[in-house]
Amino acid sequence: MSTNSPDYRDSGLEFPADFTFGSATASYQIEGAANEDGRGPSIWDTFSHTPGLVVNGDTGDVADDHYHRLEEDLDLMKSLNLQAYRFSIAWPRIQPTGRGEANQAGLDFYSRLIDGLIARGIKPVATLYHWDLPQALEDEGGWRVRSTAEAFGDYATIVGTAFGDRVHTWTTLNEPWCSAYLGYGSGAHAPGLASPEGALKAVHHLNLAHGLAIMALREVATNDPEYSITLNLHVVRPASDSAADADAVRQIDALGNRAFTGPLLHGAYPADLFEDTKDVTDWSFVFSNDLHIINQPIDVLGVNYYATNLVRVWDGVSPRESADGHRDALGSPWPGADRVEFVQQPGPYTDMGWNIEPSGLEELLLAVRDEFPAQPLMITENGAAFDDVVSYDAVSSDGVSSDVGGSAAGAAGARVAAVHDAPRIDYLRRHLTAAHRALSQGVDLRGYFVWSLMDNFEWSYGYSKRFGIVRVDYETLERLPKDSAHWYSRLAATNRLP
Repeated sequence: MSTNSPDYRDSGLEFPADFTFGSATASYQIEGAANEDGRGPSIWDTFSHTPGLVVNGDTGDVADDHYHRLEEDLDLMKSLNLQAYRFSIAWPRIQPTGRGEANQAGLDFYSRLIDGLIARGIKPVATLYHWDLPQALEDEGGWRVRSTAEAFGDYATIVGTAFGDRVHTWTTLNEPWCSAYLGYGSGAHAPGLASPEGALKAVHHLNLAHGLAIMALREVATNDPEYSITLNLHVVRPASDSAADADAVRQIDALGNRAFTGPLLHGAYPADLFEDTKDVTDWSFVFSNDLHIINQPIDVLGVNYYATNLVRVWDGVSPRESADGHRDALGSPWPGADRVEFVQQPGPYTDMGWNIEPSGLEELLLAVRDEFPAQPLMITENGAAFDDVVSYDAVSSDGVSSDVGGSAAGAAGARVAAVHDAPRIDYLRRHLTAAHRALSQGVDLRGYFVWSLMDNFEWSYGYSKRFGIVRVDYETLERLPKDSAHWYSRLAATNRLP
């Protein structure tokens, strides 16, 4: 057992008995079956089929083919000792145009998924929206218009009625920051628009959609579930100790964090956000009763964490740095913040180019606890992409490949495929150590979901980035648990950091 290591490489740490270890995925990234059983097109179908927008021209048409391999994947989750599974429901699989009657085949698929999880002792954690907006709604204005939020409330009623007796935790939105700012501000994500005002309209209508969905779910759920939203809260640090750089941090914190936590948890938008963006919009799309709708009590706040940001005030002369972790696109994901630049940080980095900084997770959890001391938290995504390599290990005389810790068996002399992803295990160990340190300081942290269960369609990066603890061969669709999967399985089985 090792503890209190300065590099966060502890081992043997004990997590509470009721602490949940799970894994997470998103519908468009894994399901495939894009044109089957009544599913309508989403903005990501349109975006990925537009030449030049996704690496290698990749699409989610097949992805991991989870739609057809559901039982196999459920058995895989069980074999990895997952206590919970966070999945998202594809809105266009339920309502092909985002409105009207439910598509029964879509409901049936998620019913089989939920029942399969429960039968295997895995808690279903359902996300209503992980970015795959029905294209028909985008054609009407998407998240820039109020009617999309209203349609989302109707959609929540449909799925809440169908599954409201079985889902353990309902999460309304995943990372609305990405939906708003990358989708409508920079254009790096679907629908690929670059409109500073459109991005801020999307921020508000996503917040409103959350409130309407919570209200709708509470009307129809019958099993006393927990209600949640997942935010990718930014850990923003100043490049210097100057007052100017401190103000750059404040501005990015307002756009990246408080634009969501303010209305969701305080019941008001921060005044400095309005001041910073007054040249972009007058915020007249915020109606008088909206904040009351948005400010719904939630049982748990989901926190996604991958890296930190370093900012400073741009001098206006030198080339402006934009190392915020997102692909360059048509516009900026930071409306009204043209004076701020994101500085490249020292490594090491993941394959996404994101800095590895476990102290940032501890810092974030403590900061959220300090601002919202009564709010339980859940780490709903944390993980890393690395350039994994498949090796073929010889099986020893005892029939086990020693290279994978006894996880692969076969006849002596045979060779067994394996992925020895030591960098990912190291990443997970360090961030789970950070989570444990936050717990030890009184943070009400309820669980941890590793991103991702499987390699998948990584949005505008296509299949070029692998986050999974399970490797997917995109030609054969064969699943291969990596060393990190076996490591995480031991953790989930024992609640003890291996």
